[in-house]
Amino acid sequence: MNYLQTIEGLGNLNRNPREYGKVAVLMGGDSAEREVSLMSGNAVLQALLRKNVDAHAIDARFASLIPQLLAGKFDAAFIILHGPGGEDGTIQGLLEILRIPFTGCDVASSSIAMNKVASKRIWQALGYPVLPCEILEPDFNPKALVEKLGLPIAIKPSNQGSTVGVSKVQHIDELLPAYEKASAFPGLVMAEPWIEGKEYTVGIVGQTILPTIYIQPAEAYYDYHAKYHSDETQYFVPSGLSTQHEQQLANISWQAYQALGCSGWGRADFIQDKAGNFWILEMNTVPGMTDHSLVPMGVKAMGLTFDDLVLAILESIWSKKQAWS
Repeated sequence: MNYLQTIEGLGNLNRNPREYGKVAVLMGGDSAEREVSLMSGNAVLQALLRKNVDAHAIDARFASLIPQLLAGKFDAAFIILHGPGGEDGTIQGLLEILRIPFTGCDVASSSIAMNKVASKRIWQALGYPVLPCEILEPDFNPKALVEKLGLPIAIKPSNQGSTVGVSKVQHIDELLPAYEKASAFPGLVMAEPWIEGKEYTVGIVGQTILPTIYIQPAEAYYDYHAKYHSDETQYFVPSGLSTQHEQQLANISWQAYQALGCSGWGRADFIQDKAGNFWILEMNTVPGMTDHSLVPMGVKAMGLTFDDLVLAILESIWSKKQAWS
């Protein structure tokens, strides 16, 4: 795909708001990223209301979600849930059963993208640049792991986002505590080399690839605090990359997005090592929408507002709405 930053690729931003019907903004939920989801969800809700969409906040805790959806008689759902239970295909499957068109990826692509091991294996098979990865069992051999991956090593849960449960291991005696930290979350525990380098991200909305953003955290790395709370993290759009490298990241992002079957919107995260090589780390299918979030920054660099972005994402219900009517 050519690297084109076109407003047309975002979809119809002039649709009559009444055509969307009654929209549930699904936020909060039960994951470790509940706090961020509530911040994102409230920002999305206010944007939809400013655009005269009939939008309603729904705290998507599983115990009360189905009764709320049934009672509300919603025509569409804007998913702004982060992490397991909202970004992994679970909510998407429920909404499909209830025949409520929803924003973003379908069940299968949500599930695959949330599973870092599964997505990395697909990308590796297609020749995309991914770091080597090991799945850790409870009886793993720390010495053998260090011999294979070197130090430092990243230990992380395979099904979490926002660096939740991630540890940077610099000494072999830190491996077991890091494993215990990551294994507190459901799913596999994975290990990969920790790359010291520059972090970049590329958003996708509709058919538009957003400008690359260079992230420069004030701390050692871009952790949960740096992402959502720190005012010292710096973001650069333009990224400072050459046109060739911008095109390279745009192409990899789009190809990796399509390889997982993604649709609607998403964000690919990269790291550039000291030799200049780019590595794709993960695909986020429900990126953050807070005042520190990256997809809104990419859209702003194109001259569009946050409210325009929210409408463009809501447009991703349209194909489902047409198919299910």
